Amino acid sequence: MENNRNFFITIALSVLILVLWQVFYMNPRIEAQREAARIEASRQESQQTQQGADVQAPGQTAPGQTAQGQGAPADGAVPGGGILGELNTPASREQALAGTARVKIDTPRVQGSINLVGGRLDDLRLKDYRETVDKTSPEIELLNPAAQPNGYYAEIGFVGSEATGTVPGPQTEWTVEGNATLTPSTPVTLTYTNEKGVIFKRTYSIDANYMFTVSDTVENTGPSDITLFSYGRVTRFDKPTTASIYVLHEGLIGVTGEEGLQEHKYSAVEEDKQYTPGKSNDGWLGITDKYWAVTLVPTAKQAFQPRFAYFEDGRPRYQADFLSDAIPVAAGQSATVESLVFAGAKEVATINAYEQERDIRRFDLLIDWGWFHFITKPMFWLIDTLYKMLGNFGLAILATTVVVKLVFFPLANKSYASMANMKKVQPKMMEIREKYADDRMKQQQAMMELYKTEKINPIAGCWPVLIQIPVFFALYKVLYITIEMRHAPFFGWIHDLAAPDPTSLFNLFGLLPFAVPTMLHIGVWPLLMGVTMFLQMRMNPAPPDPTQAMIFNWMPVIFTFMMAGFPAGLVIYWAWNNLLSILQQAVIMKRQGVKIELWDNLGTLFRKKPKPAE
Repeated sequence: MENNRNFFITIALSVLILVLWQVFYMNPRIEAQREAARIEASRQESQQTQQGADVQAPGQTAPGQTAQGQGAPADGAVPGGGILGELNTPASREQALAGTARVKIDTPRVQGSINLVGGRLDDLRLKDYRETVDKTSPEIELLNPAAQPNGYYAEIGFVGSEATGTVPGPQTEWTVEGNATLTPSTPVTLTYTNEKGVIFKRTYSIDANYMFTVSDTVENTGPSDITLFSYGRVTRFDKPTTASIYVLHEGLIGVTGEEGLQEHKYSAVEEDKQYTPGKSNDGWLGITDKYWAVTLVPTAKQAFQPRFAYFEDGRPRYQADFLSDAIPVAAGQSATVESLVFAGAKEVATINAYEQERDIRRFDLLIDWGWFHFITKPMFWLIDTLYKMLGNFGLAILATTVVVKLVFFPLANKSYASMANMKKVQPKMMEIREKYADDRMKQQQAMMELYKTEKINPIAGCWPVLIQIPVFFALYKVLYITIEMRHAPFFGWIHDLAAPDPTSLFNLFGLLPFAVPTMLHIGVWPLLMGVTMFLQMRMNPAPPDPTQAMIFNWMPVIFTFMMAGFPAGLVIYWAWNNLLSILQQAVIMKRQGVKIELWDNLGTLFRKKPKPAE
């Protein structure tokens, strides 16, 4: 019965890992090259003939826009299209930036510029992050001008009426007042006065990380009261070059109103065109990638209508936007509206700080911790805490494995002790099997009586496997979604714990000058994992059934090939966990007076079998 139980546990675990492999195999393989591939594809596209970028030809109007050319939506809606009259598409990002007047952004962590046409945030690079592990590779370009194939920007504006006159929108040309460089200590002020004497003064400020504050003051110098609406939108023309997977959301996202968290993948919004949740008095919305995000946090003074949309007119584009309730401004008075724009890396500590300090409802959900966040978040906290102590995420993963082992030490000890006791009574179990070989019912009854007499729990041996499964999932999630793990090195050849081991057995780990096919890419750490798994399975007696024995012999090989495509950090964890389990089981077996079968099993496996007598 013990062998059958082990057999079924092994099969179940194999099926589980096979499913994981089917779902996640290709994505971890290419993740290390993902950003570089996307950038390269965008650069190649930019050299081709463009069809316009968020552009309408003269005489055309974008959906929801008037023919005034100032982007004031006639129906009171947020603009869905964009820059009118822009006929020529620049051939490069640099030309697109040079073609418009701009205000420079320069902080310790970001650099770029604000487009004075529309007051758009459409040029932003992240100084701390690069496309590849190579320190000389280009910085991550998060926001790009609309004219580029990968156009991506955030915009704040107003919706007015005949009484307000022309209000700031996609085509408004702002004027810089005073300082022309935005830094954490020097805000930038822009001004615009319309034909009816309404003065708009906009102040941009930025903190030491990734949060922009956009403060708009509307001064009504006319004789009549006016009413206008504030809008904000995040618009994007491209999407990730690799398909999103189940464990991670990429696309439109937000937390608003009674609906709370809303996640809309690119494919879903392409099909449904528009999602319009109920009105909200707080929250945020935007577009998220695996490691980066651009989100809007509307003012808390007015309720707003959120929307997630996909537009197909002109160039297809994705948009997360909001439109506030009416903002009255009496004659001779002024009103101020303040909105926040987050544009940067989804760093856990930074996101959590914004949620608390800025009072942004559930901003932590910008990081996709998943359904099992109650395991994943503590796992990240533990790894991150140990990293701060040890200075290396690889060492932190090894230390985390030890901590997990200590937490479950009493349970694991009982499990291994029960397995050791099972070995003690194996002779009695064999007697029962022989005695009741033709009567399964009596055999089971006799086995249960034996377990009761010897105080053995036959399923106790399952616990070490069951404990490892949630830890495995949590660690995989942490390695896959958190930017802290991106390009985090270990020692030697492991320069990115979130990417697969780059070495391969089949070219002698780089000694032979040829590339190895993906399916044969078996690195050093996957081999170590396979070896430790092999040794752990040899700690127990070999199954008497030939089929079971064959499965046990081949399982480490199968797992080695499967795990080769997973993040190196996960494979390191598994190999280290196997080694600790071997040591723990050996100590317990010795204390219980049970023979350790490892050396005998190895000798039997590699000993040359005699030829059968003729």
